[in-house]
Amino acid sequence: MTAVRPLREDDIPAVTGLFQRIFRDRHRRPPEALAVYLRRLYLEFPGHDPEIASLVHLREDGSISGFIGVTTLPMTFEGRPLRAAICGSLMVEDRESDPMAGARLLKAFLAGPQDISFSETASEVSANMWTRLRGVQLPQYSLDWVRVIRPFSFLAQAASGKVRALRMLSPLAGMMDTLARGRMTADALRWSGIPENWKGAGACKAVEITRDDFAGLVAPFTAHFPLRPEWAPGQLEQVLADAQSKEEYGPARFCKVVSRTGRAIGGFFYHGGPGRIGRVLQLLALPGQADAVIDAMFAHAADQGLAGLRGRTQPALLEAMLGRRVAFTHLASTVVHARDAEIVPRLQEGEGFLNGIAGEHWSRLIGGRFD
Repeated sequence: MTAVRPLREDDIPAVTGLFQRIFRDRHRRPPEALAVYLRRLYLEFPGHDPEIASLVHLREDGSISGFIGVTTLPMTFEGRPLRAAICGSLMVEDRESDPMAGARLLKAFLAGPQDISFSETASEVSANMWTRLRGVQLPQYSLDWVRVIRPFSFLAQAASGKVRALRMLSPLAGMMDTLARGRMTADALRWSGIPENWKGAGACKAVEITRDDFAGLVAPFTAHFPLRPEWAPGQLEQVLADAQSKEEYGPARFCKVVSRTGRAIGGFFYHGGPGRIGRVLQLLALPGQADAVIDAMFAHAADQGLAGLRGRTQPALLEAMLGRRVAFTHLASTVVHARDAEIVPRLQEGEGFLNGIAGEHWSRLIGGRFD
């Protein structure tokens, strides 16, 4: 008879093999560094709550056929402490022989002692399972956004993801971008790119800072959310350290945005380099300052030579993005399940700080290398 139980340390080799076969390269042995990271992430991470565990699905012979990775995050809702559980990797092997294994894992996870459960990477299949178990999709948290900066480099970079040989066109694309952006009016907003020397609304400035300095911005710039993280000691610092190490995405840049008077009004953190499409992990802004912060981020990325930027939406920033030639697409859903009936409606109104560093995308399992 099949069963679901909490992850144990001696399960790590089998879970690592499962992860390698499903998400990486099934024809290669899993690297030891991946096993080390999975052990730390799911069993030893700062703020780990032993009562809210990752789960494994067992075949009748006792071998592991499925896994749901769970990290925990202390949160507050209008000052009341909550235990949050974040559903990360959900994987099942041999689904044809046991098509309900994934549903069993998810049902067991949602039946845990946490007050609120959520995921920001739910596929269409996973999102349907969540809703059958009384979970709710959050559309305003579930969109990915894209902003083109250098149009020819953007196209070359996007195409090279499928045909690597097209990366040789990058120098030519860069020259064409220089000509195209030089012909754009300095204050124009275009879908095709951002002009040279464009500064945007408010002429606020992005200043590069350290990772620790960025950690210091998180609490003051999220204090206005009724539902927000209340990080355990050392947890935010470790989240940002892991988030910084995404070799597939390029170097990390942490910035704060200051007004003309020198007041800090927001911050952002992205990966990327010249000619690449940068990936924004987190964007922070004080209420009423989203326009200026977003423009400062775009201007900073343009000055660094990036081809474009992409990231995940937050309701508090969505309205400001609508007028800035940003395109939106849906790749995965943010889904939530809560015991308190008041929480979900408040999230549907955009009153929670979710996604990014309060989600799963900070993990090295997304964009990190272990070989």
